[in-house]
Amino acid sequence: MNYDAIFSQFEGSTVRAALVGAGQFGTSLLGQVKRTTMLDVPVVCDLDVERAKDSLLAAGYSEDDIVIAESTSESVTALESGKRVVLADASLIDEIPVDIVVEATGNPEAAAQVGLAALSAGKHLAMVSKEADSVIGPELARRAHRSGLVSTPVDGDQPSLLIGLLSWARLLGLKVVSAGKSSEYDFIYDRVHGTVSWRGEAIVVPDFADVWLMPEFGVPETIEARSEMLQRFPQRTVPDLCEMGVVCNHTDLLPDNSTFHAPHARTLEVPEIMRPKTERGILGAPGTIDVFNCLRRADEQSFAGGVYVVVDCLDRETWRVLDEKGIPVSRDGKHGLLYNPSHLLGVEAPLSLLSACLLGRGTGAADVAHRVDIAARTTRNWSAGQQLAITDQHHHEVSGLEALLLPAAPAAADNPLPYYMAVGQTLAQNIPTGTVITRAMIQAPTYSVLWKLRDEMDGAA
Repeated sequence: MNYDAIFSQFEGSTVRAALVGAGQFGTSLLGQVKRTTMLDVPVVCDLDVERAKDSLLAAGYSEDDIVIAESTSESVTALESGKRVVLADASLIDEIPVDIVVEATGNPEAAAQVGLAALSAGKHLAMVSKEADSVIGPELARRAHRSGLVSTPVDGDQPSLLIGLLSWARLLGLKVVSAGKSSEYDFIYDRVHGTVSWRGEAIVVPDFADVWLMPEFGVPETIEARSEMLQRFPQRTVPDLCEMGVVCNHTDLLPDNSTFHAPHARTLEVPEIMRPKTERGILGAPGTIDVFNCLRRADEQSFAGGVYVVVDCLDRETWRVLDEKGIPVSRDGKHGLLYNPSHLLGVEAPLSLLSACLLGRGTGAADVAHRVDIAARTTRNWSAGQQLAITDQHHHEVSGLEALLLPAAPAAADNPLPYYMAVGQTLAQNIPTGTVITRAMIQAPTYSVLWKLRDEMDGAA
């Protein structure tokens, strides 16, 4: 695709964006946008205004370029004089002249508030916070469409990139057997020392050499053996289910089971493994979304957080040639792997913002449907009055809960409550191990925009 040709008609135009959330994603966007001629992000909002200011400084702006504003009028005056504006209060953005709001707080309640306010103020919305998107994404898309606006996921993160890869493959007429992503961190095998490491922690696995090579027959058995040997490490994370849940709502793909298979696989093995059992893979049927844990040596290319599709090799001679050119193809020649091994955070996010504002199209699906929900199941006994507090901020894990990806259902009293509606709330009753948390089990917050929008979404269905 020639992006110069696509956007040349808008030469001289500048899209203005407001960024809410100056974390890793937001900071990387600010660093890149200074080099993106058609996009400007003159407004940065974060509860920690010093962090927002530091992000602008890191992007190459000077102290003199930055104004910390406390009102709309002060913000507009600063913008008119060419300054960068830093805000603590996201509600001020409603009256500031920007075209799109980039929501990147990572906080589902804050994201719901910002998303609703942006669309109500007539601004396009780029929803980086998948936590909120997994709960109310279809509702935000519905509201945007009704108002002639765009609500979009963003390139730079896996949902948008996988939706794009999938649509590209299908436009070409490729038959997609499975799709998904690699987990965020690789599992690195050191044969000399007999260790496997994950996020810098190495464990000795003396017999791992026995399962390093994938046999042509016995794929499920080898996958199971690898999983057992590496069970000390996490093999599934909440963000993986969250991101793929968003993709399900933008596509026709569904998970094979509620927690994914999450095999440990080398990149070249993916077309052998992520295909139906009838083809000696591990999936129950074609059209499946899943996650794999990339297994590699230290001197091999990372797949950390990359996205992929496995396709049928219907034209065997073509795929034989592609195999010779380095495209991973199963040993029986039936399935091939097409993948993007990286996601570049804010470096590539400008494409989604420009597409939404200039082309009137986001980088998600044209029609977003409520097809799945992330739910929470207890892995220990819980007591009434306890709070479902996050114990691992990086992965949004709550010790004593596991995440599930279930068929969509209204978040009614006796139905599963979406994970990010439950997390942080207080239990209304005792809950035994192995129970899927429902709405009736939670003390509802006094007021929550996230809960309000979800109820409206369920009512619209």
